[in-house]
Amino acid sequence: MTRPIRLIVLFAIPALIVASLLWVAFRPLPVTAELVPIARGPMEVTLEVEGKARIREVWEVSAPIAGTARRSPVRVGDPVEAGETLVAVVEPIEPSLLDRRSRVEAEAATHEAEAAFTAAESRLQQALQELSYAKSRHDQTRTLVERGAAPADRLEEATQALKVAQAARDTALSTRIMAQSALDRTRAALIGPGDGTGDGSGCCVEIRAPATGVVLAIDQLSARPVAAGERLLDIGDPNDLEIVADLLSRDAVRLPEDALAHVARWGGAGEPPAHLRRIEPSARTEVSALGIEEQRVEAIFDFTTPDGPPVGLGDGYALRLRIVLWRSPDELQVPIAALFREGQNWASFVVEEGRARRAVLEIGRRNDTAAQVLGGLEIGDVVIAHPGEKIAEGFAVRAAERE
Repeated sequence: MTRPIRLIVLFAIPALIVASLLWVAFRPLPVTAELVPIARGPMEVTLEVEGKARIREVWEVSAPIAGTARRSPVRVGDPVEAGETLVAVVEPIEPSLLDRRSRVEAEAATHEAEAAFTAAESRLQQALQELSYAKSRHDQTRTLVERGAAPADRLEEATQALKVAQAARDTALSTRIMAQSALDRTRAALIGPGDGTGDGSGCCVEIRAPATGVVLAIDQLSARPVAAGERLLDIGDPNDLEIVADLLSRDAVRLPEDALAHVARWGGAGEPPAHLRRIEPSARTEVSALGIEEQRVEAIFDFTTPDGPPVGLGDGYALRLRIVLWRSPDELQVPIAALFREGQNWASFVVEEGRARRAVLEIGRRNDTAAQVLGGLEIGDVVIAHPGEKIAEGFAVRAAERE
């Protein structure tokens, strides 16, 4: 080997060593990322809404008359039997007190009615006597005519007189009935508070339970005056529960017929199933906490568990519904955390031979955790979850260690 060659080799070796050291020092290290394999499986798209349990049929017991409702014979939570349990007693309203002038006028009207009744009674007695006399004359005249001792026209006269006496009797009887009613009315005007019979018989209206269940609410335990139709208490069956969910109208139209729902966050274990029974036909306008007008509508769900509603759930209890809008038993899925926007399209980083490759995807339905893959990925592909700014096309990637 000549001297120049030896010198070249002598200087090249250190240069190669230095270059190798620089490359090792400054080479790009693989980016640590969470890698998720693409797989198939069941998928659901759900809508989560707030709801509450309520008794399906609530019976409202009201006062049938105006008066005084006695102290309630039942308490909230008491069991009641339809048609048997006494739930309320209402006394008719007491008459008001009369001032001096009104009492004098009522007493004068009573005296007048008593006199009219006496006169009517006298006229009735007179009419009865006249009827008896006319009947006796009619019988005598008929006997004489039958014997030929009197002409036939006398019988006609006696018959006419008898009919007139009968009409007078009927008129006098009606007049006495009218006088009796007027007397009763004027005497009733004199009745004051506490002027009843005092034995309490037939004085009150007793109300029995209209349905079997428990007492849900009582307006007031103590005795109090009530108006006709005023609510006294509510009765319902705590085992006959339904679920009412408050939805935005634009969400309600997305619900399929007989939609399945999972009852969550109700305070117990598990998520009992429920099915949509109906959506109320009319929406209402409400103002949100942000001051925005919203159209909201109630959706009614029924528990479908064989044993009925979960034990412990009661009327008005809060819960949360996960309503299934769409479901499939087998779909290719990509985690939502692996998606990002690429212009108008969705994209994801796929790891191939240790390096990241950007893949444009065709995405279908989505839920909170995954999206349906219609194109761009295949089963077994590995994607990067939560790709940050450190990930770019062609970068080396290694899987993060799981704790």
